[in-house]
Amino acid sequence: MILAHDIGTTGNKASLHQDDGKIMSTTTEHYETHYAPGGVVEQNPENWWVAFCKASLRLLAENDVNPSKISVVGVSGQMMGAVLLNSHFEPSRPAIIWADTRSQESCDDLVEKIGAVAAYELLGHQLNPTYSITKVMWVKEHEPEIFAKSVKMCQAKDYIAYKLTDVLVTDPSDASSTNAFNQNTGTWSQLILDAAQIEGSLMPEIVPSTTVIGLITARAARDSGLAQGTPVVIGGGDGPIAAAGLGIVNPSDGAYVYLGSSSWVSMASDNPLLDSPLMRTMTFNHVCSDRFVPTATMQSGGGSLHWIADLLSDKQDRNRFANLVARAETAEASGENLYFLPYLLGERSPIWNPRARGAFIGLSRHHAAEHLTKAVLEGVAFNLAVCLDAFREGGISINQVDAIGGGAASDTWLQILADVWDCKINRRSIVDEANSLGAAVTAGVGIGLISSFNSARSLSDITMQFIPEPDRVQQYRTQRAAFVDAYNCLTPWFDRNAP
Repeated sequence: MILAHDIGTTGNKASLHQDDGKIMSTTTEHYETHYAPGGVVEQNPENWWVAFCKASLRLLAENDVNPSKISVVGVSGQMMGAVLLNSHFEPSRPAIIWADTRSQESCDDLVEKIGAVAAYELLGHQLNPTYSITKVMWVKEHEPEIFAKSVKMCQAKDYIAYKLTDVLVTDPSDASSTNAFNQNTGTWSQLILDAAQIEGSLMPEIVPSTTVIGLITARAARDSGLAQGTPVVIGGGDGPIAAAGLGIVNPSDGAYVYLGSSSWVSMASDNPLLDSPLMRTMTFNHVCSDRFVPTATMQSGGGSLHWIADLLSDKQDRNRFANLVARAETAEASGENLYFLPYLLGERSPIWNPRARGAFIGLSRHHAAEHLTKAVLEGVAFNLAVCLDAFREGGISINQVDAIGGGAASDTWLQILADVWDCKINRRSIVDEANSLGAAVTAGVGIGLISSFNSARSLSDITMQFIPEPDRVQQYRTQRAAFVDAYNCLTPWFDRNAP
């Protein structure tokens, strides 16, 4: 059997798999995120480890599995963070996660030294404060005592893999999420590190995603309930690993959308896909060697729905999302000139503006909870539509998109996506499990249990398809233009009043 863990933004999704990767059982262990003014978003890495251990113990107990039956452990996790470790490889401070945007000044410094387009063509990504390197620069400037004690920087899944094996490495997919990785050479970029004034020794060794990096130690075995000596495969970052879980490893495999805390549209390619000079999209390295993952990621996709549900409903109500969305199904939002800009955490794709903020525009006295919720659902769809435009203008044909992530459980939202994007949307049988399934497939390939990444496509099925409705497609085309215009009109205000 294969055990897989995905260290996500809201919790650790763990799953138990047969040797061919087929899912047997899943569980989720949640942890807290600290949000504060000024773009601060942090988590405690030790909470990731506690969640890993609890989830592992629960899966073993609930499925009556002897730990010795686990052939390999695979991991994936949130990307673009900065976990700084001291000489004992303990966290020097809380992890600065992907959503944190406080390092804008450091980012501006890098742009001035290197140039925005030159950096984009080197990294496959815009220089932006959501990436790791400027977060490290921020710590160096604002917390020099902590930085002086830090000897390594890594990502979430790297930290968990270290806790399991006492081996600290990363893989190309996560390395490509740091803004410090030369995508042309597959190595850390000395140009970026020099400009950032960060020593290369701070960066972990990069190994292929399918690498067995070590065996579970006696200490890790005691904490997690797993067997000492079990192999651990390093795995990859959540975006590329989700593509692996869906079996999207070749350009012909199509596109997918992930509707989690952050949301993205992505596909596989043979080469990095650069959107110069607009730079609306980015390209990660795939966990499948010699493949890439062109991606357009927004900061707060499912997170926007989570926010409005918490605001308008009792947080203890487990059905608050479904109830709100059900009420929103027949409500009008953009049809009544009510729009929501989903920029609660600033934004990456397609506008790349950390100063942008969320806004309802066009509110009237009769608008109620269902109208606000519908505006949120449409706002995310409109924003991702602009991302899809970038890929289509780059020559990629997108006629259907597989939907995964918690938001993919909503019929209403998927129909909105189909109508706004004018393409078929497929719900697959893995809604929340694509990341952990990708980690399992990567681990299985790593030890030879699974022959290739291509086999992952057979591990899930299309359970429902949403077809665009021509009348709504035409209406949304006009309303999407109004959405874009609303942001453009507010941009000067955001720039003047950014916190």
